[in-house]
Amino acid sequence: MKSYVAEFFGTFWLVLGGCGSAVLAAGYPELGIGFVGVSFAFGLTVLTMAYAIGHISGCHLNPAVTVGLWMGGRFPAAKVMPYIGAQVAGGIAGALILYIIASGKAGFDVRAGFASNGYGAHSPDGYTLAAALVTEVVMTMMFLFIILGSTDKRAPAGMAPIAIGLGLTLIHLISIPVTNTSVNPARSTAVAVFAGGPALAQLWLFWVAPIIGGVLGAVIYKFVGSDDRK
Repeated sequence: MKSYVAEFFGTFWLVLGGCGSAVLAAGYPELGIGFVGVSFAFGLTVLTMAYAIGHISGCHLNPAVTVGLWMGGRFPAAKVMPYIGAQVAGGIAGALILYIIASGKAGFDVRAGFASNGYGAHSPDGYTLAAALVTEVVMTMMFLFIILGSTDKRAPAGMAPIAIGLGLTLIHLISIPVTNTSVNPARSTAVAVFAGGPALAQLWLFWVAPIIGGVLGAVIYKFVGSDDRK
């Protein structure tokens, strides 16, 4: 149960910190952090939680990561669905706190996006469904590759959170203009619940593509990272 609670609060922090930076700080007049700042905010949420709860739950914070680690032989099948449930619940809780804070400013309109993901007319820069699909699959695939590689027993000890956090930062720097960057179904679901409309209608992509990418990343790393001495 402690691992599920850890996943809940870890995903809570990811959504509040990452999406919160986009909603509250990205476009702040004159002092806005922009999408570079948002990218680092997402990376920092994972880095900080990896050190805080990595020894408790593994710090997945992401259904695609949980599925990928299971495919990679690093996680038991019996815990996959409970982990995903905890991640989604934690993400929604984080989005609720963000909604309460953001609503404290006159003129706030959750339907304007609320850091939700999308394609076509709802892509930050108008990218198509096909472009969004490829982006989310490939970015999640590489994220799992980084996670599996940096947490391998042969990798430098204690460095995995830094590699994973910076990996997520780089992923956001690449893909925010395309889909507003998901690579995480729990993160996408959390804000879509409040944004509604197109965010909910297009949510299917941000479950399907990251999970496909997570599986591909796991399969590729199992081949590349296998110990030939065995």
